[in-house]
Amino acid sequence: MTRDPASAGRWALLLIALVLAWPLLVLAEFKPWTLFDERSLRATGRFLGEFFPPRMDAEFLALLARETWRTVAIATAGLTLALVIAVPTALLATSRLSASTLEGQPGPSRWLRRAVRALLVLLRSIPELVWALVFVRVVGLGPTSGVLAIAIAYGGMLGKVYAEILESADPAPTQALLRGGSGRLQALGFGTLPSCLPELLSYTVYRWECAVRSSVVLGFVGAGGLGQLLDSASKMFAGAEVSAILLVFMALVMASDAFSRWLRGRLA
Repeated sequence: MTRDPASAGRWALLLIALVLAWPLLVLAEFKPWTLFDERSLRATGRFLGEFFPPRMDAEFLALLARETWRTVAIATAGLTLALVIAVPTALLATSRLSASTLEGQPGPSRWLRRAVRALLVLLRSIPELVWALVFVRVVGLGPTSGVLAIAIAYGGMLGKVYAEILESADPAPTQALLRGGSGRLQALGFGTLPSCLPELLSYTVYRWECAVRSSVVLGFVGAGGLGQLLDSASKMFAGAEVSAILLVFMALVMASDAFSRWLRGRLA
């Protein structure tokens, strides 16, 4: 019987992982066995029992349709504003499009790129939920705070990933254009984009799908949409309304996932 020579190393790595994970689980107070406590199971059964049947009257379904459309609108508007932030910052953060870098003389452009990258770190390091809490205080309850929160957080994410995609493209066409005297936009349009445009569009569609999910979560802090409706129903202990909203939310996520998968297939 042949013995795997790497098995000792794998077992050692597993043991090290367990040793490292144990204090983290203790610190996080991870106690999954409490889910199976008799009192917990009774409370769970009572809570789930209130979900059926879901509320399906015409008035509530009309409200659900309106808030679902509002959720999609928040996600789409937020992502559109995020692109306004991401596209110029990604171009500024990309050294591949700089003629001075090509010549080996970074100069002031290096410091500009570092400043732009630091700005992108700041934008994406703060979750959209925190941005929404800030904007709720500034502009009040409603979809505006959700749109702005998605725009800022996703602007930082998109800008970073766009810059990385542009940096990873084949440098030969871009360098040839820059050496020939072309500007940054010409080098981008004819040298870099042809090879990485499908990847850029695919990631943008994926981020729109994530924005739809985020817009629901942002509703819990007053940013409008399905999340705010779900929060209100939960506080009123209206289980039938909660289950109906969750079903619509699941259908919305499945639809956005199917759309993004179809669009990525068309772009491939």
